[in-house]
Amino acid sequence: MSKRNGTGTGTINVAILGVGSIAHSMADTLTQMEGDDRYSSLVHRYAVATRNDPDRAQKFASENGFEKGYGSYQELMDDPEVDLVYIATPHALHAEQAIACMRAGKNVLVEKSFTGNGKQARKVIEVSDETKMMCTEAIWTRYMPSRQMILDIIDSGEIGTVHGITANLAYPVDEKARMVDPNMAGGALLDLGVYPLNFIRMANPNATLQRVTSAATLTAAGVDEQLSASLWFDNSVMGVMSASMYSVGDSQGIIWGESGYLIVSNINNPERIDVYGPDHKIVRSVEVPEQLTGYEYQVVDSAKAILEGRTECAAMPHDETIAVMDVMDAMRDQWGEVFPFER
Repeated sequence: MSKRNGTGTGTINVAILGVGSIAHSMADTLTQMEGDDRYSSLVHRYAVATRNDPDRAQKFASENGFEKGYGSYQELMDDPEVDLVYIATPHALHAEQAIACMRAGKNVLVEKSFTGNGKQARKVIEVSDETKMMCTEAIWTRYMPSRQMILDIIDSGEIGTVHGITANLAYPVDEKARMVDPNMAGGALLDLGVYPLNFIRMANPNATLQRVTSAATLTAAGVDEQLSASLWFDNSVMGVMSASMYSVGDSQGIIWGESGYLIVSNINNPERIDVYGPDHKIVRSVEVPEQLTGYEYQVVDSAKAILEGRTECAAMPHDETIAVMDVMDAMRDQWGEVFPFER
């Protein structure tokens, strides 16, 4: 079990709450981390829990090398050996589950989108402050080395002063039940649109958003299926983002400067950064470092924050999580999109 005395040393026992597809991705990540000398002493695959299916929990645990497989979330929360809970359930459930975990003395890494809305996000963070449990949002691009690599290019002045940023993420996921279920906070925005929004904010980190104008089409059930938005910041930077759960997009992020621009291949998991001059000829390409799965960075930051006695991660501080949730709330207000649990 970890040493919770702020010494910065110890091994974190990680548990996964929920066993959907993203839980399998995290399990694979933890397996690879335990087999990697860089991370093996930091994290340990410890437990997994389903809502009410002991057999499924045991099967997941056995197949992925976890010590414990619990058939209820409460059993996981009652286990004193659990240090960090990765919450891998639909958006609408995150707030209640994160709060329950923290009140049970567990630190939480909450899958994006952090909650269903800004009100819920504030409540979760209030409980983090109250309990002194570490709580952070698992939006992996915030923790990746590519984030700083992009900022280093911008800060170098190579493309000049930045005035525009565009980003999109689109791929067909409408066949997933939770994506089209308003009760689960479904829709393209919270699942896909959150990435271009975060990309724009990461590339323009010291600016204040002044206004956002957006549009979307909604399904018959009332969740957004495609969306676009323009964001204006106080440093004269304009951001333009789009997302769709029906079409295949290019997933590019483009940052425009006065002397050139850069293109990030795959904002959802950056692979390469291409720098262009004013003549639209490529100047150079920067490869992103090889990674295990990409999830390891958020796990490392969470573990270190716990061991150092911090309640948030610098890569995604609480105020930034709230800011992102508030922008998405503003967009949904413009579309008239209200989830059942908000009524």
